[in-house]
Amino acid sequence: MNKGLLSFFLMMIALIMGALYYTNTIQSPFLSLLNGIKSHYHTSIAFVAQQVERHFFQAAHIAELEEKLKLYENNHLVISQLSSELNNLFLENHSKLQALHEVELVRTISYQAFGDYNRVWIDMDDYNASRIYGLVYNNFVAGIVISQNQRPLALLNSDVKSSYAVYVGENKAPGIVHGNNSNHLIVKFIPAWFFIQEGDRVVTSGLDEIFFEGLNVGKVISVTKSQGYQTAVVEPFYKANNPNYFHIIKKVR
Repeated sequence: MNKGLLSFFLMMIALIMGALYYTNTIQSPFLSLLNGIKSHYHTSIAFVAQQVERHFFQAAHIAELEEKLKLYENNHLVISQLSSELNNLFLENHSKLQALHEVELVRTISYQAFGDYNRVWIDMDDYNASRIYGLVYNNFVAGIVISQNQRPLALLNSDVKSSYAVYVGENKAPGIVHGNNSNHLIVKFIPAWFFIQEGDRVVTSGLDEIFFEGLNVGKVISVTKSQGYQTAVVEPFYKANNPNYFHIIKKVR
């Protein structure tokens, strides 16, 4: 090895030793470079770990979030009923506080007939063909479930055979709502002595034991009177065009 190359290696060793053990002036550039390498290393490791976690655990995380969403929606329905019961307790002073015991998340299978978007088959456990069930979507009434050839068929709000008991306005005017194959619902048989007007909220009454009281149906957009009764045209709150899941009320009390 020639003297020049040996001198170069000796100088480099001296600089490194100086950087490690001597003055800050010599040490700082080496430490900055070393810290930069460490930072880049840890950032790279964290990125790779994050990508691996996303790839391998994404499905489990999604499943966990779906379960939490189901629990949240179930609890939301329970809270809605308890709120209604508490309101009645203060108004009437003899209401019984009872939780909503049976609410089930159900999945839609298909439309009953091509082109009819108001009727869908649903997948439901422990189905009782002798009963009518209430159907809810995001705390809005979506329709009812009836038996068709011993199978659960959902009649969404717009269907003419979808009907249930409601209250209209703050005075709780009773009526029966049903669809008319359009964007609006019709509430019939509202007694003439109740004052109702445009903008009044329509909610379930619970008197038919299909829904519990207080679930949102829609708001009144017009009112007419005929033969001792009033009829209200209602703008529904539920307007989902592609329903995949609903909550079904299996037992009101």
